[in-house]
Amino acid sequence: MSLVERIAQADELGLAVSGLACLDRCVPLLGGDDEVLRPLWAGLSVDADPGDWPEQLAKVRDKLDQPGGDDEAVTLAHRMLEAAPAERSAGDLRPWADASSVAALRIHRLLDGADPAEDPARSVDAPREGRTDGMSPLVAAELRRQVTVLEVLSAHGPAGLRRALEVTTEGRRVLRAALSRRSRRDG
Repeated sequence: MSLVERIAQADELGLAVSGLACLDRCVPLLGGDDEVLRPLWAGLSVDADPGDWPEQLAKVRDKLDQPGGDDEAVTLAHRMLEAAPAERSAGDLRPWADASSVAALRIHRLLDGADPAEDPARSVDAPREGRTDGMSPLVAAELRRQVTVLEVLSAHGPAGLRRALEVTTEGRRVLRAALSRRSRRDG
């Protein structure tokens, strides 16, 4: 099943985790530390009050909402944060999860040295639809993480949150390393 199909079939929790995981993996671009999104993750647990999501999201935005400059990867990460819905409903979360998936893959393409002038939508649509030939290792790994998060939530529901967070933490470390390589290459 392709990533697009998985997002289309995901329930509210799967959509929230999918979008949040993409944002969390890209949080180094926003200047955030590893713990900045923890309240949102905690808000997805079984015993959490879904009504706390808007307040927690507002706090996260206050901490991370800094101007992005002219770095396209940073701009994409900021858009992901800005687009996060205040309401945790499947109808609001589905477009965010889908857009976050695209943005995260585009960010990884850029960090892997892709030409920014290349059609960004077309370049990530094929992998999301299951056509993965010619993908760079960084993009392929991000695609695998996105699929794994949705698989875990689909199979285990709320019990899959811990594994989704582990996959996300690993992805954040990979993104930090890619940023470091880019900094050395460009600087």
